[in-house]
Amino acid sequence: MRGNLGIRALFMAVLLLLTMGPPVSAAPSPAGGDPLPSWREGPVKRRLLAFVAAVSTQGSRDYVPAAERLAVFDNDGTLWGEQPMYVQLAFALDRARTLVAQRPELAANPVVAAAAAGDVKAVMAQGTQGLLELVALTHGGMSTETFARIVRDWFRSACHPGLHRPYSSLTFAPMGELLELLRSRGFLTVIVSGGGSDFLRVVTEELYGVPPEQVIGSTVRTTYAVEGSVPVLLRHPEVAFIDDGAGKPVGIHTALGRRPIAAFGNSDGDFEMLEWTTAGPGARLGLILHHDDAEREFAYDRNSPFGRLDRALAAAPQRGWTVVSMRNDWERVYRLSASPCSP
Repeated sequence: MRGNLGIRALFMAVLLLLTMGPPVSAAPSPAGGDPLPSWREGPVKRRLLAFVAAVSTQGSRDYVPAAERLAVFDNDGTLWGEQPMYVQLAFALDRARTLVAQRPELAANPVVAAAAAGDVKAVMAQGTQGLLELVALTHGGMSTETFARIVRDWFRSACHPGLHRPYSSLTFAPMGELLELLRSRGFLTVIVSGGGSDFLRVVTEELYGVPPEQVIGSTVRTTYAVEGSVPVLLRHPEVAFIDDGAGKPVGIHTALGRRPIAAFGNSDGDFEMLEWTTAGPGARLGLILHHDDAEREFAYDRNSPFGRLDRALAAAPQRGWTVVSMRNDWERVYRLSASPCSP
């Protein structure tokens, strides 16, 4: 993406080793009635329902065979929150604190010391090399199973610093309903994230009903090894592919070999995915979630270091992309209620 690509890609390049969440079963769609009860009545909801009906109803002028009904969703800021920082970064900071407590000598490294102190600006000030060092010290040199266990343990107590709720409870109810509606009408729903594919695959089935094989994300170099007599996959702090900006269409094509007919995002990092999706023939849908609800969530767009929305917001009217106002178009924001927790 343009102005924000450097920051976002940098975070994704060094934090794509992360994994999330305790099991939380996706809520079923209501039996009959309104399939999108968390969406307020209005032009946005009507357009969503009309598009789904048009492409999935035989005899419709815009009918699309089931094999071609592919919908792709960004994750951070689209399916769950990304403020005041990406969840992956929150994990990295906590991991640095744990390691420094175990090995105080690590605090001699400026980026580790900044991370352990929770100073995001100071972490960023260390630049690319500093962030890569942080990844090497906090995420490298372990098997995929070990890493997943560490992150699952973290999520048992991880708490959003501002909302004081478990991160796993902060998925967006309206987007969950949309995923379920699309699947009920024969769509394949795929998550396409700038975050790590390993990070997401651990939890997407519980949180969104999306199995691991339907997750496309950034990747690190992974190698096969036999430790003792046990075969393992080892993750290395070396970036193989960043699935953000122009990388998203490439990742979709590489993994699926098919152009989607619907794409959902919230930032300039999703521009190319929406552009490529909606440039195809026939009925197409591009949707941008605009975070403009400071009362129930957060309000941000052009000036945010996380999930910056500028270029895509300006281009939406000319390209026919639907812009969703969280404040005006959503009846409720979060999918699950949860007891308060302490960050």
